[in-house]
Amino acid sequence: MAHLKGIDVVLHIKTSAGKDDFNRELFEETTETISNVLIAPLSQTGEEILSEMSLNGKKARYQLAIPKGDNHTWEDATVEFFGATWKTVGFSTVGIDDLIPLDWNRKVVVERCG
Repeated sequence: MAHLKGIDVVLHIKTSAGKDDFNRELFEETTETISNVLIAPLSQTGEEILSEMSLNGKKARYQLAIPKGDNHTWEDATVEFFGATWKTVGFSTVGIDDLIPLDWNRKVVVERCG
């Protein structure tokens, strides 16, 4: 049996950098490479597309499996892989580490930016 291995993706991380003159929060963006992320295309059945479109008005493209132990915030995040920029859609789904036999315990759905 072959061993599963993911690829490196670049996660854009936003951190608070204070407030502007109108008291709006300013953000500073840094990038970090996350290793061993599995990427799978979502099936494009009509029911799945309609469900996703009716929930948030966006059409999802890929599902990422994030390695166990990763503590980054993946909601409303920008990710780069396959030479393109992607935006996360919705909330991530997290499983219990001890009950999942492989190296990944979180799922995130992304859509293509632009």
